[in-house]
Amino acid sequence: MKFTVTKEAFLKGLQMVQSVISTHSTLPILYNVLLKIEKGKLALVATDLAISMKYIMDLDTPKTCASTFQARRLFNIIKEMPNDEIEIEIDEKDTALIQCGASEYKVLGLSADEFPPLPSFESAQGVTMEQAAFKEMLKKTVYAASLDESRQTLSGILMSFKDQKLTMVATDGRRLALVEQEMEIPGNSQIDIIVPTKAVNELIKVLGDEGTLKIQALTNLVAFDMGETLIITKLIEGNYPNFRQVIPSQCEERVVVDREGLLAALRRVALITNDKYPSIKVAFAKNQMNISAVTPDVGEAHESVPVKYAGKQISMAFNPEYMIDPLRNLVSDEVSIELVDDLSPAIIKCDIPFLYVLMPLRLG
Repeated sequence: MKFTVTKEAFLKGLQMVQSVISTHSTLPILYNVLLKIEKGKLALVATDLAISMKYIMDLDTPKTCASTFQARRLFNIIKEMPNDEIEIEIDEKDTALIQCGASEYKVLGLSADEFPPLPSFESAQGVTMEQAAFKEMLKKTVYAASLDESRQTLSGILMSFKDQKLTMVATDGRRLALVEQEMEIPGNSQIDIIVPTKAVNELIKVLGDEGTLKIQALTNLVAFDMGETLIITKLIEGNYPNFRQVIPSQCEERVVVDREGLLAALRRVALITNDKYPSIKVAFAKNQMNISAVTPDVGEAHESVPVKYAGKQISMAFNPEYMIDPLRNLVSDEVSIELVDDLSPAIIKCDIPFLYVLMPLRLG
C-alpha cells in the first residue's frame, strides 16, 4: 500500500494525537499511532485506554490499509523531513518505507489487529454546539478542578446538560468556577457527566474558533466530535457534590473593579509570596482596594486599586493564584466582587453567566 501526504498535514495530525499517549505503559501497542486508510481518508489514532484521539485527513487513494508505528519516533522522522510531499509505502509485514527528497527510512511497526478498537457511538443521543463557545466554557472552569487524585469526583469538570442549558462546574474545595450556556437539549440527552481534566486540556488544544461540536455520551464514555478530530474519554464515576450549597445565597457588599487593572496588581504583589507563605491581604474600603503581601525573608509589596465601592471595611486573605486564575480567563472589562464579611466566601462575577466562589484564608 503506497500513499502520498504533505509534511505539514501529516505532522499536524501526528502532533495532535500523540499528546494522549502515556509515557508509562506495559503494552507496547499503546506507544503506537494507528494509521488507517479507507474511503479516501487517512485516520491517525492514539490512545492510553482512558482517552483516545482520532485525526482524519483527506487522501487521494481508494485503497484500504491499516498498521501501527511508534508515535514519537514517526513524529520525529517526519519533523526532520524536507518541506515536501512524503511518500509512504506499508507492506504486509507492517514495515513502512518513508521517502521524501533524498531522505529514506524503513520503520518497523506492529499489526493494527493489536490496537484497541474505538467504541461506537452510533446508538448514542447527542447535543451540538459551537466549538468556540464550548472551548471558552472549558477555559473558564478547568483551572478550579482538584489536582488531588484521591478526590476523584473533583478531578474533572461536571457538565450538566439540563433545562435547555449546559452548566459546567469545577471545584477543588477551596474555590469553585461555574459557567452556563443556553442550548437545545433533547429530552433523552438530559445528563450529568464528569469529564477528566486530561481530556478537558486536550479539548482546549484542539477545539477551533469556528465549526460545530457534537457531544455523545454512553454509560461511562463521552465522545467529542469536531469533524476532522474526535476525542473519546472515559468518564469519572461517582456523584458530584452539591456545589450550589457552597454559593452564598445573599451578599451584602458589591465591589466593581477593572479586570485588567486588578489582574496586573495581583500579579505584581504575588511576586513577593512563596510556597511557605502563599497568601495576600486584600482590604476593601470606600472606592479603594488595597492589596499587600508580607513574606518573611523575602519582603513586602503593596498595591492600591481604584474601585466602585461604598460599603463597610472588609479585610480578607487569599491565595493570589486563586484570584488570578478567573481574571486571566475572562474578557469582561469589569468584574464585580460580592462580599458578606471577613470570613465568608467572596464571589467574582462578570457580564456573562459566570461565577467564581473563593474561600478566604485566615488572616495572620
